Amino acid sequence: MQRRRFLLASGATLGAAISPLWADIGDQLYLSAASKGDRSTWLVGVEATGHVRFSLPLPGRGHAAAAHPERAEAIVFARRPGRFAMVLDCASGQILSELHAPEGRHFYGHGVFSADGQVLFTTENDFDGPDGRIGVWDAANGYRRLGEFASGGIGPHEIVRLENGHLAVANGGIQTHPDFGRKKLNIPTMRTNLTVLSPEGTVTTSYAFPDAFRQNSIRHLDIGPDGRVFAALQWQGMPTKRVPLVAECHTGQTRFLEHKATARLKAYAGSIAVSGDGSEIAVTGPKGGHMLIFDKAGQPITDMALPLASGVAKTEAGLLITCAQGLARREGGGTEVIPVSGGWNWDNHLVRV
Repeated sequence: MQRRRFLLASGATLGAAISPLWADIGDQLYLSAASKGDRSTWLVGVEATGHVRFSLPLPGRGHAAAAHPERAEAIVFARRPGRFAMVLDCASGQILSELHAPEGRHFYGHGVFSADGQVLFTTENDFDGPDGRIGVWDAANGYRRLGEFASGGIGPHEIVRLENGHLAVANGGIQTHPDFGRKKLNIPTMRTNLTVLSPEGTVTTSYAFPDAFRQNSIRHLDIGPDGRVFAALQWQGMPTKRVPLVAECHTGQTRFLEHKATARLKAYAGSIAVSGDGSEIAVTGPKGGHMLIFDKAGQPITDMALPLASGVAKTEAGLLITCAQGLARREGGGTEVIPVSGGWNWDNHLVRV
């Protein structure tokens, strides 16, 4: 038994040594799902300079990606209600394998690895439940399905790992079923929340909005350097009601971040990210062609028109945003547009790997 354990450990170490690491692949790489005018769907690997390192066709519309903490490997997920996830070698730009949601489940477009890279967690829909689920996959052994646990709500979307290894899940509150496509089935009664779970699935904290804002669906998340969780929201209630579209959740408390230009997002915050230097929080509005900027305390700084502002991710010193022109790089309070060839229509996420 001791010899077998030694051989297994040696094999795992050898495999890790052979697999390319992030330091092996050169300049910083960003991933985004995209489409083209002919309705083809793609995964694009792009550098902050605008150079497209690779583009891979997908079997359906993709959404976001999750980067392994050590290996130069990422998982790209199907957009709801898709059931595929592709394992990507970011060194070669090749697809290694494919995951499939089990019977009765579909992906919500997001996942995250454990800090040691041994486990992948995916947001899923038990659509006949209905119930939100977190799928658990063995990332050290070919992404074998290990099991699942409850997400703490309906419609789990983005999932992020906190510094202590726990998982923050954006339960958007919207019930859907693949038999009805993307139709929202419970808007009058929906209730959104942010749930924090241990890696074993135990709920440690749950952030729920006041009743007047229970239809303000939590969709996308980012974490500040001090552990605060920032959430981008999509309002599902009366369209004439003006509501904030950004929330901060921390130490059991929730507050909304107000901005005079919130209405320009047209009730739909697409993506959210804290800048690399921690000084700014950016929120995109692809439907409104606009972007909001807050300071690190959550106070509004500025806003700007940016056609089809979609995904946003941190750079070393600032932010990178996908937009109609290609990319927009924001550093030192200024924003520079960087053309990207290929005619891409970006999805809501830009993931720094």
